[in-house]
This record gives sequence, structure tokens and C-alpha cells, in this order.
Amino acid sequence: MKSIDFKAKKPEWRVATSPVSYPEALLEMESRADAIYRNDANELIWLVEHPPLYTAGTSSKREDLVEPDRFPVYDAGRGGQYTYHGPGQRTAYLMMDLRKRGRDVRAYVHSLEEWIIRTLALAGVTGERRDGRVGIWVDRGNGREDKIAAIGVRVRRWVTFHGIAINLNPDLTHFGGIVPCGIAEHGVTSLQDLGVDITMAQLDQLLAQTFDDVFPAPSTANATDA
Repeated sequence: MKSIDFKAKKPEWRVATSPVSYPEALLEMESRADAIYRNDANELIWLVEHPPLYTAGTSSKREDLVEPDRFPVYDAGRGGQYTYHGPGQRTAYLMMDLRKRGRDVRAYVHSLEEWIIRTLALAGVTGERRDGRVGIWVDRGNGREDKIAAIGVRVRRWVTFHGIAINLNPDLTHFGGIVPCGIAEHGVTSLQDLGVDITMAQLDQLLAQTFDDVFPAPSTANATDA
């Protein structure tokens, strides 16, 4: 597998070495997004794992929180519905300056999807989009489709935060406390569940390897307007 020096990559890449609490992640994203807007900081790709928790997006429905006392529940401030985060899941938070990358949120989300699809392909997994369903899906055959990656985005003053989550080897029973993304008729899977035996560090390398093709270097023009 190709080895990539994260410290040398642009935008800045940071890999958390221990679980990050969700309130800490929110504060860091808010702070960095504000600094990017002021042109005081570079874009950031932040790779983390969280302790087990549920997050509620702006479209969450109370009835989709099946077990409200199972894990802590946090208001995320992003779009979407309920999502699980926990050990064995790689969450990638992207603080990107869309003023320099084209002011098109739909195109940005499409690029996030493409990034996941290309990363999964390097691991030997075919991830697919589905009309009307957020995230990336795997066809298990016989009409069964499982979700392997989630996407949740917030954009403020044309700077992004939140991002994606790919299931490497989380405890899939933890998803049972919610209706993930409000979709009850389909299941959840992981790379391990699909028979892919790679480490989190190897998944990070695949994410870094595919990133530049999907997110080329932004315009060097100075963007200061809101």
C-alpha cells in the first residue's frame, strides 16, 4: 500500500491518536472554520474516532432515537438525521474553503461521495450512490443494500465543517439505538463485515491517496468576501 506523509499534504492533515469527545470536535471545527474564513488558517482534514455516541442533525425525528439512554446524544448542527459514531469508525472532518473551490454545496457533497467510493474501491469494495438516500451503499445481493458510509455537512460563510464517516470495524449492534439517517428498511455494514481485513492506519492511507484526485488544489486567488 502506498505510504503517504500526512504532514506534507495540503490541505493540512491531522490524525487523532486517541478518541475525541464530540463537544471537543465541535469546538475545534467551529474555531478552525472561523480562522479559515478570516484567511488565518489553512484548510484541514481531521481524521478522528469518537467514543460511542449518537448525533442529531437538523432534520432528526424524535421517534428515530430508539434507545435515547444507550449512548450520549449530541445536537450536531449539520444537515441530516441521526448518526452513530464510535470506535472502529473513521470519521473525517473537512474544513474546506468553498470560496476558492467553487460556491456549490451540491458539487461538494458529490465530491465527498466520490472520495468515499474511490477509497472503498482501493479496498476492493464497490460503494454506490442511491437517489433519495444520503451516504454510500453496498449491494449485498437478493435485494439487500447496506450503508457503509455516512455524510453530514454544514457550510457557514462558504467554509465547510463536519464530513464523512466510514465503517471499518465498529460494533454494528450500536446502530440499533437509532434509525440511521431515518432509513429503517436497509441495514448497516462495515469493511470487516464484508471480509476486508485492513487497519485504520491503512484506511487513512487510502483516504489520503484518493483525496487529491477528487479535491484538486484550490484557486490561489485571495478570497475575502462572505
